[in-house]
Amino acid sequence: MPDEVAGYKLGALVIEGKTKKVFSIDNADEVVIISKDRITAGDGIKSHELKGKAEISTKTNAKVFEYLNSLGLKTSFIKTLTGTAFLAKKCEMIPIEWVTRRLATGSFLKRNVGVKEGYRFSPPLEETFFKDDANHDPQWSDQQIIEANFHFNGVTITRHEVDIMKRSAITVFEVLERAWASRSCALIDMKIEFGIDSKGEILISDIIDSDSWRLWPSGDKRLMKDKQVYRELSEVTQHDLEKIKSNFQWISDQLDYFKSAPQSLAVIVMGSPSDEEHCMKIKKNCEALGLPCELRVSSAHKETEETLKLVAEYEGLGRDLVFIAVAGRSNGLGPVISGNTAFPVINCPPPSQSATQDIWSSLSVPSGLGCTTVLYPETAALAATQIHALKEHMLWSRLRVRALTNYLSLKKADSILRKR
Repeated sequence: MPDEVAGYKLGALVIEGKTKKVFSIDNADEVVIISKDRITAGDGIKSHELKGKAEISTKTNAKVFEYLNSLGLKTSFIKTLTGTAFLAKKCEMIPIEWVTRRLATGSFLKRNVGVKEGYRFSPPLEETFFKDDANHDPQWSDQQIIEANFHFNGVTITRHEVDIMKRSAITVFEVLERAWASRSCALIDMKIEFGIDSKGEILISDIIDSDSWRLWPSGDKRLMKDKQVYRELSEVTQHDLEKIKSNFQWISDQLDYFKSAPQSLAVIVMGSPSDEEHCMKIKKNCEALGLPCELRVSSAHKETEETLKLVAEYEGLGRDLVFIAVAGRSNGLGPVISGNTAFPVINCPPPSQSATQDIWSSLSVPSGLGCTTVLYPETAALAATQIHALKEHMLWSRLRVRALTNYLSLKKADSILRKR
């Protein structure tokens, strides 16, 4: 084992697992994690050397965590150091595996006799297992986790922390499920772990790689690419190991497509340059969610022909569009655009002293028009993003993470209030 990795001097071995080693470094709040060329199953009873696995695992883990970080989820991952090592925030690990399931398969069927394989859980099913190889990681209830009275980095694991981890685990599963679906691959189930850093914050931690999930291309179990292939082998040949490594490489390669550039666009059309401040607020909220947008000025009353040319210009781009019409007083802009395009139109009139009177022209539109009306810039941005999220998994995932963030903020506020 080297004394140094990518300029980081390795200190004491913090912990060694079946497939990784964790080392301290000079920065007490960070660690270096080095993967092994080892594949195991059955609590380590089944184990083989698999040359090249460490590098594939490190790449896979980095791509997954970088994706989660880009969505705004809080993780311990910092950056890749070498082909087999990465830097992470040092956490005291909570000895619980959080398993989220979309379909019933594997151990769930053994523990729930009578349930057919493929039973679909909606919402996803959450299960927790205490990490204890000697007793084969027994399943634990929420109550057992709470009654264990765990303490990590000054944090006691109570119902509050369990709720946070449960909601976070489901969100991680759902955003990855959505991303895998974009590659025509079904995420069947997965496991993650949490740690608590030196600041007392709960982070998605450890490693997420091909040991962590079941993946069925086209939803077909016969095409599975994950470690289950290895688990089911009664005898393991070198040919089998090469096939498994090839599967793992396929998974790593597919992850390159998760961070796709958005193809959708929000077009914010204002009836007057005086509405720019209001429109900039919409634009800022759109971009915070990753939705590209453009600002234009056009008056449906004063230059109807130019407004129609503007609509045709954007329709000719071949992109998915949402038009956001910003017009006060008598709003002809939104209805005119809606009457001349098949794309969604959202009215978001600017604030004014006569807002109650002005808003009526956005609400009472002629028959045959489908434009909707909202009052606030944030609402307009969210509505446009939700429309585009039907096709773009990253937009959908950012909205999902936003919901989690709102939930966590309320939980934190409630916790602070209770401690007063």
